[in-house]
Amino acid sequence: MQPHECISHTSKWVVDVIMKYNICPFARREVERASIRYVAIDHTKVKAVLKALLAECQYLDEHPETETTLFILPRGFEGFYAYLDLVDDANNLLVDHDYEGEYQLATFHPDYCFDGESQDSAANFTNRAPYPTLHIIREASMEVALANYSDPESIPERNIAFAQRKGSEFFIKLLQHCTKS
Repeated sequence: MQPHECISHTSKWVVDVIMKYNICPFARREVERASIRYVAIDHTKVKAVLKALLAECQYLDEHPETETTLFILPRGFEGFYAYLDLVDDANNLLVDHDYEGEYQLATFHPDYCFDGESQDSAANFTNRAPYPTLHIIREASMEVALANYSDPESIPERNIAFAQRKGSEFFIKLLQHCTKS
């Protein structure tokens, strides 16, 4: 898989799933502003991925016009548990490099499964993406967005209810559509 293909598939997922179905009510603004950066990382070793993640945080430091980055991992983290281990390491990296409070990570994976949910539960599709992805979010921007959104605590519950109404097959087809070139 070429990096540009992963980026194209992920961008299509953002527009055709996340934005279209309002999974993230803040995505439309950033898509329209073209302020989302998509980066596909070809590394498969944790240390190399973490080094690239740190470099991406530094990029965001130097480019305030870029609101957020989708850090796509097309190879090496296909297994959900290996991905979760990477997420733990990535969060520790943010703390170790004084990025705690500056950036936070949202997590997406093709096999995402919420704790306590069955693997085939439609609820999991609120965090399923074409590829393992770390979404680097500016915390200050998130605070502003949440302050201007009525009842932000209801977003996950609303998304899960929507996913359960639509069902797993609906989302499986959406994700397959996103990865067609």
